[in-house]
Formats: sequence, structure tokens, C-alpha cells
Amino acid sequence: MPRQPDPDHARPDGVDDTTVEATGKIGEAFEWIVRARGALYTFHQEMGRADLLLGQGIDKLREAGHDELADELTETWLGRNAIEDRWTFEIVEDFDRTYFDVATAGERRVREELVEGRHHVHEAEMKAARRQDGPTGD
Repeated sequence: MPRQPDPDHARPDGVDDTTVEATGKIGEAFEWIVRARGALYTFHQEMGRADLLLGQGIDKLREAGHDELADELTETWLGRNAIEDRWTFEIVEDFDRTYFDVATAGERRVREELVEGRHHVHEAEMKAARRQDGPTGD
């Protein structure tokens, strides 16, 4: 007898295969957006750390008596915008407001309207179909 997904991931009654596949694809698209957002936050944190380290290096240049070079780097590099008119925190905020919040709402709406708000229905059915009895598939 084929296994069934756990109740939290089971296909609601009356939902067809194509709807489950569609919600699965939209969920997968959203997961890729989450990954992209994570990369953006990584960029934000790495740029922030680089700027802090640069500031420390400039301080050390001053300690070593290289004031002219320290002044030049302070004017041209330290605290510089990552893209025109924006630091990375502003890029992250723009992305969240312009894209991520809309994607989050859209993915949630699809799940709520089509599969009673359940996550990963398609994946749960794949898991149930592929599970084996025994020590690794219980």
C-alpha cells in the first residue's frame, strides 16, 4: 500500500494534480527568491565588514604617519555608496519593499486559496511515493 504524506502536508480533498504541481512550482520559485535575498543580505554584511576593516586600516595608516594616503582613502573609498546614492542597507530595504514583500504575499495567497495554506504538498507526495520501509525510510 502506498504511503501517504503526513496530515500537515497532505493534498486537500478535491485538489487536482495540476494545481498541486502549480503550487509546487510557485513555492519553488519563492524558495529561490529567499535564496537570492540571502545572497543580498550576505552582500550587505560583507560590504559592511569590509568598510569597517578599511576604516581600521586607514586608522593604522595614520598611526604609521601616512596621513596623506589615509586622507585620500577616506575621501575616495571609506563609506562609499555600493551603487549610486545607496549603501547596501538601502539596497536590501528597496528589494524587500519592491519585490520580496510582494512575492511573500503572492506565494501565501496561492497556498491559502488552493491547498488550504499547506506548505510543500508536492514534495510531501514525492517523499511518500519514494519512501522505503526500513532503517532509512521509516
